[in-house]
Amino acid sequence: MSDWSATQYLKFEAERTRPARDLLAQVPLMQPRTVVDIGCGPGNSTELLAARWPEAEVSGLDTSPAMLEAARRRLPGVAFVHADAATWVPPQPVDVIFANAVFQWLPEHVEVLVRLMDQLAPGGVLAVQMPDNVAEPSHRLMRETAAAMPFAGKLEGAARSPLPPPAAYHEALAPKASRVETWHTAYHHRLEGAPAIVEWVSSTGLRPFLDPLDEDERAAFLADYGGRIAAAYPPLTIGGVLLRFPRLFIVAVR
Repeated sequence: MSDWSATQYLKFEAERTRPARDLLAQVPLMQPRTVVDIGCGPGNSTELLAARWPEAEVSGLDTSPAMLEAARRRLPGVAFVHADAATWVPPQPVDVIFANAVFQWLPEHVEVLVRLMDQLAPGGVLAVQMPDNVAEPSHRLMRETAAAMPFAGKLEGAARSPLPPPAAYHEALAPKASRVETWHTAYHHRLEGAPAIVEWVSSTGLRPFLDPLDEDERAAFLADYGGRIAAAYPPLTIGGVLLRFPRLFIVAVR
């Protein structure tokens, strides 16, 4: 895929940061020494970690140069490195590994999470949040639009796979953990209108559908998808539309 757009991503910064706040509130450690934000993006989640634990050594990693550049501007005192969440290994055990909306992109992420448990110091915490929204209209309509396009062949494999059920995470992580907690939260974001939903997903879930297309194909896809979104998310009587956004949370203590 093309590089991420930090500017586009941060257009909905408050909404995107809220799950990170909710996840962080459930991390039980009071004074960790080392904290790593995997898939740190533009640093909005890293900023929360640095504020909660000002005495800790906080760092972030991401594969996107644009996101890392934005994160460094935001938090010049924090170390941000280019690294892949699928293969990253810290030089020494870490007290907190935090991951806000990154592992849903890795088909084999359950195995990665199990491996990361081994990178925690005793009593360390793995805290993960992932969108669990592929069945929502916002994402179902991506697949339906792709199937209806004359260039559908270009979009095979663009859709993200559904997350495994919570039981899969418990069974995988429990042998390495003293405690595993999972829960779902469905956020309901009031946005200005259907075009705002398209704008929201254009910087995340829609990218694998748009990147393979040329300019004309992209315009055709967005026109069709935008119409479907408008029909699926009718306006509220008070104005705007409501975007339902389920997310899965995992906290595992080594």
